Amino acid sequence: MKKTFLLMALTTAGISFAQIKYPETKKGETVDVYFDTKVSDPYRWLEDDKSAETGAWVKAENEVTYGYLDKIPFREELKKRMEKLWNYEKIGAPFKEGKFTYYYKNNGLQNQSVVYRKDQSGKEEVFLDPNTFSKDGTTSLGGLDFSKDGSKAAYAISEGGSDWRKVIIIDALSKKVVEDTLVDVKFSGISWLGNEGFYYSSYDKPKGSELSAKTDQHKLYFHKLGTSQKEDKVIFGADQKRRYVGGYVTEDNHYLVITAANSTYGNELYIKDLKTPNSPIITIVDNFNTDNSIIENEGTKLFIHTDYNAPNGRVVTVDFSNPKQENWKDFIKETENVLSPSTGGGYFFANYTKDAVSLVLQYDYNGKLVREIKLPAVGTAGGFGAKKEEKILYYSFTNYTTPGSIFSFEPKSGKSEIYQKPKVDFKSEDYESKQVFYTSKDGTKVPMIITYKKGTKLDGKNPTILYGYGGFNISLTPSFSIANAVWMENGGVYAVANLRGGGEYGKKWHDAGTKLQKQNVFDDFIAAAEYLIAQKYTSSDYLAIRGGSNGGLLVGATMTQRPDLMKVALPAVGVMDMLRYHTFTAGAGWAYDYGTAQDSKEMFEYLKGYSPVQNVKKGTKYPATMVTTGDHDDRVVPAHSFKFAAELQDKQAGENPVLIRIDVKAGHGAGKSVAATIQENVDIQAFTLYNMGFKALPKK
Repeated sequence: MKKTFLLMALTTAGISFAQIKYPETKKGETVDVYFDTKVSDPYRWLEDDKSAETGAWVKAENEVTYGYLDKIPFREELKKRMEKLWNYEKIGAPFKEGKFTYYYKNNGLQNQSVVYRKDQSGKEEVFLDPNTFSKDGTTSLGGLDFSKDGSKAAYAISEGGSDWRKVIIIDALSKKVVEDTLVDVKFSGISWLGNEGFYYSSYDKPKGSELSAKTDQHKLYFHKLGTSQKEDKVIFGADQKRRYVGGYVTEDNHYLVITAANSTYGNELYIKDLKTPNSPIITIVDNFNTDNSIIENEGTKLFIHTDYNAPNGRVVTVDFSNPKQENWKDFIKETENVLSPSTGGGYFFANYTKDAVSLVLQYDYNGKLVREIKLPAVGTAGGFGAKKEEKILYYSFTNYTTPGSIFSFEPKSGKSEIYQKPKVDFKSEDYESKQVFYTSKDGTKVPMIITYKKGTKLDGKNPTILYGYGGFNISLTPSFSIANAVWMENGGVYAVANLRGGGEYGKKWHDAGTKLQKQNVFDDFIAAAEYLIAQKYTSSDYLAIRGGSNGGLLVGATMTQRPDLMKVALPAVGVMDMLRYHTFTAGAGWAYDYGTAQDSKEMFEYLKGYSPVQNVKKGTKYPATMVTTGDHDDRVVPAHSFKFAAELQDKQAGENPVLIRIDVKAGHGAGKSVAATIQENVDIQAFTLYNMGFKALPKK
């Protein structure tokens, strides 16, 4: 039977009642057995992304969702403001290849940024325009790399947001395609060896659906220009099964560096001498216990970024002739802050995360500290990477109230100045960010940055979005967002909690939110919400929680554990079925963070205890929920979101709506067109405010 709720809706005559009729979602009889425990999975059929039945369900759900969104009276006004604010020129940092200087530019509302270049006389031309790749803007540029002399280029494209890529090779001078397109490339960089060809990685095409079938043997290939892809040689991965394999050539073309991993944390490290014919691949690290990468070399001296015996990271040196870990020597020692190093202009740059904001130190090749780089304010700095001979480097700076600007930097003198400052119709000086440290359930202090319009009254009535991620060693650092700017213009508070599971305080912080400690992440998020309510930034009637991917899991787990805590829940592209996530695409690689239901009875019971799909309870009043996903998401397959939405629609006891918004021809998020991104943010904010009781935009 179809489920119906009576919901308040605004009409021109005032308030009336409208009915939401959810599509009928049939229930199957699938039952899985884990360690003698039976677990029903009635919506297993929604995992088949190729079936007409699933396609019909998607269409029906979207009709309900957009029918609801279309009735929100201020949705169009919100869109106009979002588009107006978004419509400013955006220019990326320049980089030199051959005789040209290249840069990305978007004139404001272009669906994809365009690659421009200037010759030595300063003449500008379009080099590559991704807006011409498809009529609807759903094909995007997924990478661009040049040969050593800049005469050739290879660029990757993504169609419909998929992680599968095609690689197109062109003559950089004429911009003409020079050979057949490479296909079926996934989770790969492109690294040129001189001008003769490049290394790339991929999986064998899976049997069944390429968007959901499991992929777990990654291989590194070399493509020689002038030959067909069928002739490409496997360099690594044919005999050793690894889920993630990458390869890159050092700047001097001396070495091939290979990384291999089975999970998103911990990798083996290998190196091959490219100057010596038929040289063997040499093992540097033979286990998955640490993260390791070679970031530079000076002749045979290798510089390695590692967290081996250094949870916050350090840089070590070792000679190629004997590169084992026991021979590593400190170059930049571990500190209390998390290190992310880069090189450029003949220097090293140690970009530290200190309480979720940036601190940057410059070192010479002897390991001597040159200077601390003075940043414009408290926020996030990125970049400081370039070829060794460059005299000027570029870095970006942003925070929650400051649009991202590009700065030029002379490493020899330390001179820094604005290179590109965007002209945005937003008064940054009218807003403030405040960092607080609140206490989680087990007593752990957790940082959170709260941003809002100056003079905001702390009366518990401010619409508030609490955002979090809490996983995979990823740090949430301050950055400007047009969507958040519009939210704050309308009196909204935007709060970001730096939860355990992230990388803000290194490996210990990460590990404290993994496997049998994953509940710490949800507890941290719940404590953040309770802090915002206690301090009267907001209240449960005006609080929305939001997160994507692993953050979608965060929202799903939090709303099923504490449905009373928030008014609105916004899980995006979430990992919602924790018992089956590892059976899709590259999901098994997330086991370092999650564990799997097959690991042990204890791990199964722990996962089952918080898995959103398995923890929706009949008769519970859940918050107003809009699940968002893309039908081409082959990283976190949309079946996660489909099954979670179906469970919620079936079991919701309150009058709050449960909708799922499914972008068609869209993936996990990367490469999404500007138009689609704006519309998604408009719909999320309109849904949120409407369900907080606003009948018009709450401008203050």
